[in-house]
Amino acid sequence: MGYVDSNLLPGEAITYRAKLHPMIFAGAGFLTAIAVGLFAISAIESAGGFGVAGAVIVLIAAIRGVSGFLRYVSSEFAITDKRVVIKVGLLKRHTVELLLTKVETIGVDQTILGRIFNYGTIIVTGTGGTKEPFSSIANPLEFRRQVQARLAG
Repeated sequence: MGYVDSNLLPGEAITYRAKLHPMIFAGAGFLTAIAVGLFAISAIESAGGFGVAGAVIVLIAAIRGVSGFLRYVSSEFAITDKRVVIKVGLLKRHTVELLLTKVETIGVDQTILGRIFNYGTIIVTGTGGTKEPFSSIANPLEFRRQVQARLAG
């Protein structure tokens, strides 16, 4: 049972869930591809230096991959019939639980790659001006649409 499920109010139901986009693993994948290339050069040219560099890069890629995985599994984004509930982090936790009636806007920022691969940053703004950005959300426009649909009726 996740954070959102264990912190529902009496009679509250989850209407929409979002996840982080798998693009958070792109850096680790890119580094792994570079390492494979270095290992190939090392094998073809019999140059040990390329193999050592490849091993170091694989280690860095593994650290980035594990970090991304922990971020992926420890992040929850949900819209209920009463609130927007967001939790990120495993050891250092950051939560936002905002009543739908207190949501002023849900902004979406997307880069060119974000538009192509359908991910971006959502910025939850509550009444009083508090702004909470959350990056690398899969399908951020749908998240915003779901919040707006709950507010409209």
